[in-house]
Amino acid sequence: MKRDIIKIDEELCDGCGLCIPNCHEGALKVIDGKARLISDLMCDGLGACIGHCPQGAITIENREAAEYDEIAVMEEMVKKGQNTVIAHLSHLKDHNETGFLKQGVDYLRNNSENIEFDVDEAIWKVHNQSGGCKSGACPGSAEKVFEKETYHEPVTGDIRSELTHWPVQLHLINPVAEHFRGSDLLIAADCTAFTYGGFHRDFLKNKKVIIACPKLDTNLGVYVEKIHKMIDEAKVNTITVVIMEVPCCSGLLRIVQESMNMSARKVPVKLVVISSRGEILNDEWI
Repeated sequence: MKRDIIKIDEELCDGCGLCIPNCHEGALKVIDGKARLISDLMCDGLGACIGHCPQGAITIENREAAEYDEIAVMEEMVKKGQNTVIAHLSHLKDHNETGFLKQGVDYLRNNSENIEFDVDEAIWKVHNQSGGCKSGACPGSAEKVFEKETYHEPVTGDIRSELTHWPVQLHLINPVAEHFRGSDLLIAADCTAFTYGGFHRDFLKNKKVIIACPKLDTNLGVYVEKIHKMIDEAKVNTITVVIMEVPCCSGLLRIVQESMNMSARKVPVKLVVISSRGEILNDEWI
């Protein structure tokens, strides 16, 4: 069967091992100085490891692979203790993989007599707190409340939208649509427009936009192929990638980089990173 699964560029991988603890399923190992995918069965294709690779060596591809086996994963997880199991099941919950989550929870309950930690406590924690990127809270899903400053600048009349086309979600767009041809392309993570107050004015104006979420969206290999077509066939002029500061969001840049590697044309790429408070942390051509 064809499904999303991680791909490791061995030329870029330096064997640092930062991806290993962030693959809760245990599908990755460092072997002979390189990170390796040791089992298709244990890779869920959701890409939790992507944002933790400093070299950008890990991407998602859609290829023939053995079907993911949640029971095989759980058999390995319980050997690593309660925190690892909680992190794994929370990872499934965060990605709305309800079927696999149910299989994992059922496995715990059906095998509780042979499991050394408190199964009921682990299940409660999965359903009542954020499992996060490691054993603690993920920066992308940790709750925050912001004190808003008072602005005295008057706002009069309608605020103009700079959006010039529809649809904008990457799964829905036609990558060679006429409005994309020769355009300056804006690829924005879903949350950025809600976080940065001047999004339309500072980022969207005079650009064509597509939006995506590298953490929650599925079938990311399609994204790579569509952006590849926008570069080579629609011949976009520039690409601006706007993402949040959280680790998983960097997966969107990885997708663009993989598309660039596949393309005959090379176009300038700018990266903009937004904090959860709506501040620009980074703005540079890369």
